[in-house]
Amino acid sequence: MWRTGHVMIRDIDLTPPEFVENREPRCPVILLLDTSRSMAGAPIDQLNAGLAGLIGDLRADPLAALRVELAIIAFGDRPRLVSPFRTADDLDTPVLKAGGQTPMGQALHLGLEAVAECKTLYRRLGVPYYRPWIFLITDGTPTDGALYKTAAARLHEAEAEGKLSFYVVAVEGADLSTLGRIAPPHRPPYRLDSLKFRELFQWLSASVRRASSGRITPGGEPMPPTASWSGRG
Repeated sequence: MWRTGHVMIRDIDLTPPEFVENREPRCPVILLLDTSRSMAGAPIDQLNAGLAGLIGDLRADPLAALRVELAIIAFGDRPRLVSPFRTADDLDTPVLKAGGQTPMGQALHLGLEAVAECKTLYRRLGVPYYRPWIFLITDGTPTDGALYKTAAARLHEAEAEGKLSFYVVAVEGADLSTLGRIAPPHRPPYRLDSLKFRELFQWLSASVRRASSGRITPGGEPMPPTASWSGRG
């Protein structure tokens, strides 16, 4: 039989299994990761190591393992969804490879679409959620025209309305002028010191674990200091 608002069709429950087994509030985090050719060598190796550490940290925290949902979009030749939103226990650790240009505008739009779909699913299933985080990490400049401008406008509006928190991290070589226009006006791009991806992801892990515990809201204060990886307090 049909049951409105309960995702039931003829007694078949279409609720995804992960939401049947785990009804905890969700804290969605999406990583937009530059994997263009300029990231080849040590940068992509350190990025992969940091990403593996982040997933391991989330798995080791019993509450965060249930609440934090991580999605990964990589953009090199084209933006691609490496992993949809999953809790750490259900997430395979990817190994990213560098190549291609930097379609950053497309990646930003894809990230916004992924967050919107995620929130729609939560609402449909009646699962409470914390404000989503979007993290852009890049060492370049957009190579797909002016798409980044419309994406940035959408991101700035959504952040101003409290719908998400958006962070930009500039790896050495990044176009800080353009990234300054993409980042929220009140939160300019962070500069990654050397290749401290592990320290960056440790900070991210600590931040989202605190947010998922309900002690702070994403983007709120106090956040852990960033001096270990950015030189900023």
